[in-house]
Amino acid sequence: MDKHKNTILLAEDEPALGQIIKESLETRNFQVLLCDNGEKAYQTYKQSNPELLVLDVMMPKKDGFTLAKEIRLEDDTIPIIFLTAKSQTQDVVEGFNIGGNDYLKKPFSIEELIVRINNLLNRTQLQKTADVLEIGSYTFNFPKQSLSYKNNENVQLTHREAHLLYHLITNKNEVLDRSLILKKLWGIDDFFSARSMDVFITKLRKKLQQDETIQIVNVRGFGYKLIC
Repeated sequence: MDKHKNTILLAEDEPALGQIIKESLETRNFQVLLCDNGEKAYQTYKQSNPELLVLDVMMPKKDGFTLAKEIRLEDDTIPIIFLTAKSQTQDVVEGFNIGGNDYLKKPFSIEELIVRINNLLNRTQLQKTADVLEIGSYTFNFPKQSLSYKNNENVQLTHREAHLLYHLITNKNEVLDRSLILKKLWGIDDFFSARSMDVFITKLRKKLQQDETIQIVNVRGFGYKLIC
């Protein structure tokens, strides 16, 4: 494989669509590993160490959600984009709760997929180079996605929790624009992604509750503010 190309694992059981996506990404200098079912995709993931996953939700042998759950047990940082014809609210929320980073509903444009892939890859690169940050009595290690209180045992954060906390800390005592952060971390500002973001804010509040000087407040109509 060309070491200068980002490797993407694409799991899509529709042959024509899979080939179109593969060829389109290859023209943008990506290395694409195409699999037509979830079991084959899992084996390819284990063997190839890709930088990003694009997973169809409805696949034979193993669906995209099940595949993502298994991969998240081994790797909590690799970006995952779900492709699906499903449009129910609970499906979208489930995809994010499993650990998905983005969600594209079929039909979609290839250009939009490429923009989202590049956005996630750039974000992952930022994660690898960011410094360790201090917040109150906590130490936040962004590259390792961990949070420790007064140098005690580390609490592991999910990929999305870590990125959300990073943006809150780097904008400490200032309002973090809700629409902006939704577009950055969820790829879209809509009702479903906003609900998902509220869930992650609640989780972060619980993980920071040992230090009473830290608050994440909701600034109605604007966004969130981390006060410390």
